[in-house]
Amino acid sequence: MSFLSKTLSRVKPSPTIAISTKAAELKAAGRDIVALSAGEPDFDTPQNIKDAAKAAIDAGKTKYTAPDGIPELKQAVCDKFKRDNNLDYLPAQVSIGTGGKQVLYNTLMATLNPGDEVVIPAPYWVSYPDMVLLAGGTPVVAEASLQTGFKLTADQLEAAITPKTKWLIFNSPSNPTGAGYTRAELKELTDVLLRHPQVWVMTDDMYEHLAYDGFEFCTPAQVEPKLYDRTLTVNGVSKAYAMTGWRIGYAAGPEPLIAAMRKVQSQSTSNPSSISQWAAVEALNGPQDYIEMSRPVFQTRRDLVVGMLNNAKGISCPIPEGAFYVYPSIAECIGKTTPSGTVIDSDETFANELLQAEGVAVVFGAAFGLSPNFRVSYAASEENLRQACGRIQKFCATLT
Repeated sequence: MSFLSKTLSRVKPSPTIAISTKAAELKAAGRDIVALSAGEPDFDTPQNIKDAAKAAIDAGKTKYTAPDGIPELKQAVCDKFKRDNNLDYLPAQVSIGTGGKQVLYNTLMATLNPGDEVVIPAPYWVSYPDMVLLAGGTPVVAEASLQTGFKLTADQLEAAITPKTKWLIFNSPSNPTGAGYTRAELKELTDVLLRHPQVWVMTDDMYEHLAYDGFEFCTPAQVEPKLYDRTLTVNGVSKAYAMTGWRIGYAAGPEPLIAAMRKVQSQSTSNPSSISQWAAVEALNGPQDYIEMSRPVFQTRRDLVVGMLNNAKGISCPIPEGAFYVYPSIAECIGKTTPSGTVIDSDETFANELLQAEGVAVVFGAAFGLSPNFRVSYAASEENLRQACGRIQKFCATLT
């Protein structure tokens, strides 16, 4: 329609939401669907967090708050960063948003001008490039590969940076691959950034607490303190505490940047839900039992999925360090034909045919900037994962 913004034409709807919606429609129509497309823990929010929300309601904590968060939550965030990451922040350096996505979006809106470039390692979370485009910037994709464990090398980062580069968006452990950078690997990247003082770092640490096999999580400002003054460290409660619907994300960084983000938020949503904020205070300050309980469950699921997918004809699935995703390659399936005569010419075709034939919903790799792959979320019951992976094995066996 001609009256719509030209900016809107530069972006696309979220593919993960579109696929989850399609799966829900098929299920409502009576199809037997196993959906492994949504990145959402299947556990319930811990009881102590729910109790804190109920107490906040009963105490009348239901009014507007400061646009970017209550003081108690900002202090809890400061305490979390000190406790978990040995990073020192003051409450004035903290921003609370309606989910991590809003925090990232506020940052880009507050800082990007036309022509500014943002380096985004691929595979990437589907929203990064489109948020950059909406904010008027230019995404520059730096493609990692299966050979490097889906992790960007120092040489690749160096090659992607230009005088126009304003941000690097960094995500570890990663959505969609689960790849986590070791301290040594991250130090190689921060050494590159030290040579380019115009480049700021936006970290997405949402999967910090979902790390396996003794993997040690670390974040850029922790690895290289010289980057502290140009790093925005972003995190949230959604994945760590099974609080996706509560919509609370947070970030800490230089105070002038936080003030600019506050200005954007004050003219868009204003404050996140007051009840959700008080629940997040309890999540960060209260017992951390849920994290310790859920991590080995997710690791068991990971091992199940990796093992079964690697037994599927034409699929190669690396073992990720964290998060709750795997990102298998289907390179050996490309060019093959389904029993109905459809040629698998892309990972999108593979995902569509898998959904139609076997009722398994996954997200195709092109949505994340690297093909031919697909993403499986193993934030689902072991029964559903076993059933879905069995169906994927069956589907792959029919390709000729």
